[in-house]
Amino acid sequence: MSHSNKPAVEVAFERGLFASRWLAAPFYLGLVVALVMLLIVFVNELIHEVSGVMTMSADEGIMAALSLIDLSLAANLLLIVLFSGYENFVSKIDTADNVDRPDWMGHVDFSGLKLKLIASIVAISGISLLKAFMSLTKAEEAVNYTDLAWMAGLHGVFVGSGLLMAITDWFSSRAKASKA
Repeated sequence: MSHSNKPAVEVAFERGLFASRWLAAPFYLGLVVALVMLLIVFVNELIHEVSGVMTMSADEGIMAALSLIDLSLAANLLLIVLFSGYENFVSKIDTADNVDRPDWMGHVDFSGLKLKLIASIVAISGISLLKAFMSLTKAEEAVNYTDLAWMAGLHGVFVGSGLLMAITDWFSSRAKASKA
């Protein structure tokens, strides 16, 4: 139906509703601030770890690397939510065909965003769990088996949630394909 067949008040209302998507833009700006904060934490962690590298054991080196990987994954998660959320809900990002534009940008729909989000959470949770297991070898620390069990259980919930989301999306895509 063309706009000429609609009452002017309806057209104005729908344009206002559509323009309201820009109210989400400050959220994405906030995520950019969160990314800067994460960068500062990463640099601080890197400086801290590099300053002690000469006295570090192999396990401590692995723990340091895992901490940096954990922060990197969190930053990647922020970027995925930032770019795909903005492009899906606010406006397309014009990169003028920049060769550095990630392949997934503009192609990640809400379903894909959910799967990328849960995959990142599972990876971050897995690294945290691995760090906790690696700390079991330190004799000077008392092992808190309750915390460890909660971490493992929560990681299992994240993995299970990811699998259920993937299965749900798979069934949904098959149902759409069969209707076409």
